[in-house]
Amino acid sequence: MKPVQSPLAVTGASRNVIARKAAENHLAEMEGKYRGLLEAAPDAMVVVNENGEIVLLNVQAEKQFGYHRDELIGQKVTNIIPKGFAERLVADGLRTAGEALAQQIGMGIELIGRCKDGSEFPIELMLSPHKSAEGILVTAAIRDITTRKSAEAQLRQAQKMEVIGQLTGGMAHDFNNLLGIIIGNLDILRDLRKDDKEADELARDALEAALRGADLTHRLLAFARQQPLRPQRVDVNELISTITRLMSRTLGENIVINFNQKAGIWPVVIDPAQLESCIVNLATNARDAMPKGGKLLIATTNQTLDADYVAWQQDLAAGNYVRIEVSDTGTGMSPQVKERIFEPFYTTKEQGKGTGLGLSTVFGFIKQSGGHISVYSEPDIGTTFRLYLPRATDAVAAAAEPAAAETPYHGTGETVLVIEDNEALRLVVMRQIKSLGYYVLEADGPAAALTILETEKVDLLFTDIVMPGDIDGITLAQRAVIRRPNLKIVLTSGFPDPRIVSGFGAIASSALLISKPYRKDKLAAVLRQALDQ
Repeated sequence: MKPVQSPLAVTGASRNVIARKAAENHLAEMEGKYRGLLEAAPDAMVVVNENGEIVLLNVQAEKQFGYHRDELIGQKVTNIIPKGFAERLVADGLRTAGEALAQQIGMGIELIGRCKDGSEFPIELMLSPHKSAEGILVTAAIRDITTRKSAEAQLRQAQKMEVIGQLTGGMAHDFNNLLGIIIGNLDILRDLRKDDKEADELARDALEAALRGADLTHRLLAFARQQPLRPQRVDVNELISTITRLMSRTLGENIVINFNQKAGIWPVVIDPAQLESCIVNLATNARDAMPKGGKLLIATTNQTLDADYVAWQQDLAAGNYVRIEVSDTGTGMSPQVKERIFEPFYTTKEQGKGTGLGLSTVFGFIKQSGGHISVYSEPDIGTTFRLYLPRATDAVAAAAEPAAAETPYHGTGETVLVIEDNEALRLVVMRQIKSLGYYVLEADGPAAALTILETEKVDLLFTDIVMPGDIDGITLAQRAVIRRPNLKIVLTSGFPDPRIVSGFGAIASSALLISKPYRKDKLAAVLRQALDQ
């Protein structure tokens, strides 16, 4: 015998069915009413009821979070946004439509979104409440801001590197002046004490240490993009072919080098010695990342960088580039290490096994040459560096710095005007030039130099580039050549001004460049070359 249901139970069940049908009908009505608006939105759109349940969503939301619509309808919004925020949203906002929600209306709220597969990504929410007969509904516009966050991180990194570069360049300039004084005086001391073997050995040791310091400041200037370059037209494939043959003997037998060179690689205008140094530096780092051996792949190709790509980069123009890839199968890098690898003095090597200036030098040189460098790395898989060098145009290469002569050249009584605001360094330079057989005049700045030029016969102007005041060495040289068309010019600096390339244009026929600190024999060669041209 079947149990008899009470009238109240039947009535309650009927009401539940009716309520459920009403809810379903309302949902269907909402979908029909708002579906067109939701699907037209460019962002993911999710509508949530008072209980924190998703009642509507669009196709963009399905794609963004990896769910099918049926898997989210009726489910808690905590499936796709952080639980704590969702609960607060329901408690403080949906049930009461109070101040907590009102303060966030129209504001972008940055959170972490969670996909069906468990992966997370940064999102921005824009909330909009709506009162209906069934209660308060909130529409959430959800935007994936992964690209924006990446761009912001790149901008912060670029700004940090720029600040470090400015600080580093300023320090290197000051150190170059100090080293110039030390090296200059040591050269003079060795000339004076040639017969004293012990004194000569002490001076030689001190000189070697000072030259190592000069190499250090040179690397710092390279990072700060302020090193003098000697650019020329270069065939990248030919250059790399030459150095890979040399590297195969230095990297070790357990490192296999493959050079994949594409035909028809565009020429570039770049300092070949510095580019060789970059490739060798990257190859050496790759070897260190493969202590048990591995593969080093170097590849070249032509690539056009469009406006979309360069929009997310700093100091990079759209156009044609030659790309050089240097890849290894080594230990790779963590994201934390990769973020800092171009910072000067940052190294993961053991103490005493690296200065931390190798990659920072590569970074500075590529940037100074108008190029771009990127890195991709996975722990235990390997690392790939990509160097982008601008395709050569008809632009004139910067003036080359003359090489040091094997034996010093002497003067024949010509008059050299020395302009240097650092008194100690000026005295050293004057002693060196006098010892080479020249008559020397001095000035502590451009104003005094112009006055001397009005009254004295001067054959060569030897001036620092960076000086206090409104007139720098390049401007001084330009004005001096206007007054004395036959005047020879030698410019010097440990901190070349960014305008040096454009500034050289007006005085290119009579100007040479020598970088601080310099040896006496190099100074002798430059002076003689300038006077004889």
